Amino acid sequence: MVIWSPRRLWWQPLGDLTDIHPLAAISPHARIDSGVKVGPFSSVSDHVTIGRDTVIGAHVAIEDHTTIGKRNRLYPFSSIGTPPQDVGYGDEETRLIMGDDNTVREYVTINRATTKEEWETVVGNHNYLMAHVHVAHDCQLSDWVILCNGATLGGHTHIGEYAILNAFLAVQQFVRIGAHAFLGAKAGIDRDVPPYMITAGPRARLYGVNQRGLKRRGFSQETIDVLKKAYRILWRDHKRLDMGILQVKQELEMIPELKILLDFLAGSKRGVIR
Repeated sequence: MVIWSPRRLWWQPLGDLTDIHPLAAISPHARIDSGVKVGPFSSVSDHVTIGRDTVIGAHVAIEDHTTIGKRNRLYPFSSIGTPPQDVGYGDEETRLIMGDDNTVREYVTINRATTKEEWETVVGNHNYLMAHVHVAHDCQLSDWVILCNGATLGGHTHIGEYAILNAFLAVQQFVRIGAHAFLGAKAGIDRDVPPYMITAGPRARLYGVNQRGLKRRGFSQETIDVLKKAYRILWRDHKRLDMGILQVKQELEMIPELKILLDFLAGSKRGVIR
């Protein structure tokens, strides 16, 4: 059996209704799955898809061509899928795609993409975006990423899994942040940050392997020791990076984590923080 209500502008199976506050503004063209909750004064525009059991707080704006997965939590005053802040954007139908189980806190802004890359801004699964975070157009966030209060990502930033970016740092456009990296607060990130490493300082520089974070995530001490040796060769010995990479390949066992690190370095286009 199905019912229709002016409060719910779509058909839903009886007994599994979406909870939409009467003061929310929902487009009749939006696709809202069962179990979704929408708070007062929130708006959902055309061409928006929201997955099952997602909770949207008060005063949240979700704009066109946005897809949100299951069990996400969007807190008040967040703006999701707004047009890119790019002077070359011509109102093309670019997209924002968000996965499952993400937390988006107050005043977070996530822009959809431009046409300059894949036409998609992507936020993966299980990410935690704290208050006042900005995710610019064409960014790609993997899974289990934490962006602390006020962290700002320039356009086309790519972030690997389990990376932690601390409060009030700013990442320049087209920068890559490697998996399991830990970035200190109030930093300017203008080049790629290698996976498994720590950065800190106003003009960020490397400070070694993220040992504590890797231990918490189950990396063995043997793996961490190999990464520490690679760090010493690549950066502490003050040699050219290409020469350091060659030495690492000659002297160290090529475990999977080391290969990920070296592949990341070889693929850098902006250069790597040292």
